[in-house]
Amino acid sequence: MKPYSMDLRQRVLKDYDDGMTTAQIAKKYSVCHAWARRLKQRRRETGEVGPKQQRRGPIPASVKYAEQIREVVEQAPDAILDELQAKLGSLMSRATLARALTALALTRKKSRCGPASKIGPT
Repeated sequence: MKPYSMDLRQRVLKDYDDGMTTAQIAKKYSVCHAWARRLKQRRRETGEVGPKQQRRGPIPASVKYAEQIREVVEQAPDAILDELQAKLGSLMSRATLARALTALALTRKKSRCGPASKIGPT
């Protein structure tokens, strides 16, 4: 959901300064009563009326440990997830490591130890 515009915020605060109650403002602008009250409170306490910075979740492992993951995959491109996880020191679960590899576009290819299979289309 997008934050309310600065224009709306300024109109709400102007009407409040002109003597309207929070309930009247909420009805006039079709906003939540609590939002109008918190906007007034925030201006009174901090002087800010703009939207707050959006909070996001934790930083993904693909960003946080990108260099470490790339180094480990370069050293052992044919390692399975368990081996990569052990080399990383169990910084993340197997599922998280798999998502990080996908996000970083790193592929793990098995090295061919022996000849190709003789079974195939005839």
